[in-house]
Amino acid sequence: MKDWYLKVLDARVAHENQALAFLSYDDEHHRIALSDPGATAEIAKRVAGTSEGLVDTPTGPASKLSPADLAELPPHGLAHIAFTYESLADLIGNYRRLKDLSILPAIAINHGPTTSLYYRDPDSNQIELQVDNFDTVEKDTAFLESESFRKNPVGVVFDPDEMAAQLQAGESEAVLKAPTW
Repeated sequence: MKDWYLKVLDARVAHENQALAFLSYDDEHHRIALSDPGATAEIAKRVAGTSEGLVDTPTGPASKLSPADLAELPPHGLAHIAFTYESLADLIGNYRRLKDLSILPAIAINHGPTTSLYYRDPDSNQIELQVDNFDTVEKDTAFLESESFRKNPVGVVFDPDEMAAQLQAGESEAVLKAPTW
């Protein structure tokens, strides 16, 4: 898992021990914490006397349901984690880097507000790498309130290789990111 995030986010290890790894891809001390729950619980018990509140087993209503009961529930839980890039060139540059590492997006969508590449990490969590399509919150909000977005709140699929070629050929980011529906 750690190696996947290091590759996808072009990150670095800020701290690592037998239980935890803290990763960052910018000036922030860490952005992602990965843990081995058993090893983390042992350390927490040793240094704090308890692991409660740090490493717990679920105790909410869903923890009392059988697997069959859980299967009957509507989809729930974490949908995805999003990471925003400064520009379309940065997003496409990262796409090319990941493609060279054989890490390909599951889908590429222009949502209107964002141009997004969705990946699956080794545990099948969905990761969205995106760039904002508008330069102001007001323009973003106006699009979200538009008839176009009302008719299609999902967006349109695009080919990242085709977008990369158009960007390299000199097409402007504004044109390539513009919602076309």
